[in-house]
Amino acid sequence: MTVIVRDLRPDDRADAEGFTRVRDLALPFVLTTPDSVRHVLTRSHPAARFRVLVAEADGEVIGAAYVGLVHESPEPGQGFLNVYVRPDRTHRGAGALLVRTGEEHLAAVGARKVYSWVLDEPGNRAFAERCGYRTGRSAHSLRLDLADGTLPPLQDPPPGVELRTAADFAADPRPLFELDAETASDEPSDIDYAFTDYEAWLEETWRHPLQAHELTVVAVVDGRPASFSVAYADGKGRYATAMTGTARAHRGRGLAKLAKNASLHRARAAGCREAFTSNDTGNGPMLAINRWFGYEICATEVRYVRELG
Repeated sequence: MTVIVRDLRPDDRADAEGFTRVRDLALPFVLTTPDSVRHVLTRSHPAARFRVLVAEADGEVIGAAYVGLVHESPEPGQGFLNVYVRPDRTHRGAGALLVRTGEEHLAAVGARKVYSWVLDEPGNRAFAERCGYRTGRSAHSLRLDLADGTLPPLQDPPPGVELRTAADFAADPRPLFELDAETASDEPSDIDYAFTDYEAWLEETWRHPLQAHELTVVAVVDGRPASFSVAYADGKGRYATAMTGTARAHRGRGLAKLAKNASLHRARAAGCREAFTSNDTGNGPMLAINRWFGYEICATEVRYVRELG
């Protein structure tokens, strides 16, 4: 069996479906659809030098990878390479070939350091270390049963706080961009982020096909978004929180919990059966909030890093 690695063809739905199948099997706690794969490939900022790779054997997609530069970082030369192989198609060389192809691309576009998320399982970690990567921070993926679980009761917002949805900002989402930029910069990470390109955010994030604006809840104070819980949904009963955060000036008031609870109730009412989220293992406050909701850890990933050059 010969394995080849090539770029995903965005106009070939079978390619996007093959990528989605691989990622669903490798990371069942991450929402992926063919439309979202094509969106990420075709709408990513040119500075990201982004590619979607697939590993193919006898006409079947058995592995895939996202690879590119973290163009939002003020420090140049930061790259990412996330590799996925179908669990029932391992030990065929697909993973190693994807890593080699991805690293060659990153080196060619000026990356000096490569970050990669790896499942915290012996085989996955051993593979990353054989490829020359060293371990870094970790993150938990969490799952909540929306169909049969019990959510905390809805609470009225405190005086001066109004709960709205992202759909209410459709005419002018810039205030949500500004809140996203502030909260993202405070997220625990190996890489510093500085979101300054509003048009790129509109194209990549606001118009993402999994974005569920009616399920995204925003706590508004004095007419400005102060906290939000950003929702994604795949139309198949699965919901995920992409970001829950609060502006620095409004932290400590319980607004994130308020917004997330309202979002979860909206998701369940809309027919979502499962909720997913992820947190850095060092993000104690957010992990505590998610435990309060009833989320349980379903997987852990470790971020590995390798210096190029």
